This record gives sequence, C-alpha cells and structure tokens, in this order.
Amino acid sequence: MAQNPYFPRPGGNASKLNITAATVVKSTPGTVYNVSVTTAGSTSGNVSDVATVAGVAAGNLVFDIPNTVGNYPITFPCFAGIVVTPGTGQVLSVSYN
Repeated sequence: MAQNPYFPRPGGNASKLNITAATVVKSTPGTVYNVSVTTAGSTSGNVSDVATVAGVAAGNLVFDIPNTVGNYPITFPCFAGIVVTPGTGQVLSVSYN
C-alpha cells in the first residue's frame, strides 16, 4: 500500500481561497462542500453547476451565496463542473472534491 493514500474526506479534499471574480473551481464533475464568505459584499454571489464562466446562467444555479460573513455548508454534487461567482465586493473561499 502506498504511503499517504488518497481517501475522499467529508468536507472536501481541495480548496480555492480568496475568490474575488467569477472562477472555474473545477471544470469536471465534483461536489461543493462549503462556501466561506470572508469579506461581505453589497450583493450575493452564487455557485453554478457548469464547466466555464461563460456558461453561468440561472438554469445551472446551485447555491445563492449570502452577502454576510460566515461559513455555509452545502454538500451539493455538480455534474458539469463548479463555478463560483462572488457578489460585488465579496471575497470567498470554497472546499470541494
């Protein structure tokens, strides 16, 4: 057995920090586990089940991110990819697989 084998962890095994603009977090299927709002904004952001920023639309919205500082556990499978779009002035971090 390999040393330090990979095991999926509840809560995600990867993260993206300090997201300030629409970002492809993962361009293949995955699961979003937590969204952390580190800086509140003047509008809410969102998480979309899509593989590209250009593909973000109301039809693939997964989660509306509040514009209040805090951690928001969601545990939601995305079948196309994961794109996170912060609201105006928001800074976000996400955990995912």
